[in-house]
Amino acid sequence: MDRDRVGTDELDTWLAPFLAVMGRKTRRTWAPLYLRGLLGPGDRKSLQPMAARLGLSGHDQLQHFIASPAWDDRPLWTELARQADRLVGGPDACLVIDDTALPKKGTRSVGVARQYCGALGKQANCQSLVSLTLAQGEVPVPVGLRLFLPEAWTRDPQRCGQAGVPEPATVPRSKSEIALCELDRLRAEGLRFGTVLADAGYGVSAAFRHGLDARGLRWAVGIVRIQKVYAADVQLMPPTGRARKPAPDRGPRDAEAVLADLTWRRVTWRQGTKGKLSARFAALRVRVGDGPVWGNNRHLPGEEAWLVGEWRSSGERKYYLSNLPPGTSRRALAGTIKARWVCEQAHQQLKEELGLDHFEGRSWTGLHRHALMTCIACAYLQHLRLAEHHRTGRGKNDDPPAEPAAVAQPARRAAGHPRTAVRQAGSARPVPPLPKALHAAL
Repeated sequence: MDRDRVGTDELDTWLAPFLAVMGRKTRRTWAPLYLRGLLGPGDRKSLQPMAARLGLSGHDQLQHFIASPAWDDRPLWTELARQADRLVGGPDACLVIDDTALPKKGTRSVGVARQYCGALGKQANCQSLVSLTLAQGEVPVPVGLRLFLPEAWTRDPQRCGQAGVPEPATVPRSKSEIALCELDRLRAEGLRFGTVLADAGYGVSAAFRHGLDARGLRWAVGIVRIQKVYAADVQLMPPTGRARKPAPDRGPRDAEAVLADLTWRRVTWRQGTKGKLSARFAALRVRVGDGPVWGNNRHLPGEEAWLVGEWRSSGERKYYLSNLPPGTSRRALAGTIKARWVCEQAHQQLKEELGLDHFEGRSWTGLHRHALMTCIACAYLQHLRLAEHHRTGRGKNDDPPAEPAAVAQPARRAAGHPRTAVRQAGSARPVPPLPKALHAAL
């Protein structure tokens, strides 16, 4: 059988649920073509090079498909969440919240402004997308990419209008607010996960952490070393004199100082491609200094949580907070915290192989739809990766897969939401690398 036909049939079969919600036949025609352009060969995944490689006479129809605001792509995002959940969803999965920057020249592309660009490691002209990635073990599937609009855009309605920004999106929102909104969308669509993970860009926000608590979710987030925390046994003393609020019986301290005198033990959280992944960790139960303000802009003790420090081989120290249960082992804490890095693999593939940062259009709709198509393409690659994993399977003489260590207690839940068990992040057995070249089969 023709290999090209086999590859085409497999992609078409996998895409069937997506095409079923797309409505018009023309969209069902152009969506697979656009995806083949992203999955196929070539260094540039912008419209003109893709059209040329697909053998099209021009790129106008691809442009219309990807940038037209005349059709609603929300059903595709919903289907992406369903497929991601089918691939890696469940109580052992984590939802990683992060952001990824797309360097851009000029000023007309939607959301472009001078801001921190992780891709360049400095302040630069770029677009910044809030990303949500569902992952289990070593397999990430991106399920959300939403543009953050800097103040230079939200205070300029005319500029937003020219870029086609929907009116509700012009309201100033922090990245944390965008992330919580996307998290609510994904939960409503039935996405299953046990923990939410985020770096310090989100973790420093008390409102973000409180938002996760209000949703009954387990979480582990990065923080800065000067985050204020109280001893776990701190007591609130009744108001005296003119004081209107209770005061803690001892003051808060910086996270760095609290962990400095503890014993830091080496922890291995999983086996990497070049050996065991390990660092030294210290952990202590504390109460976070994020309660109501009580005086001199100081905050009362908030909820009890784990304060975790990581001492890397480079000498760098990182700090984290987590609301995992008190009985959680240090190894489980480390494994959960370090599971966040799998989203970098997804970002890398979205950019380097699927052209997330190659889009040359300027509109809100075009950018988000191109991002959507790269996420669908990435999910397809993970489908192939897991299918290969299942095909090869374990031989009858192989050792059985290791069972991840369960954390002592389930997550505290909001009313109406099922409890989810939290397990130590890690893959039971190696998953084959992502397919790097599909063009031979497309």
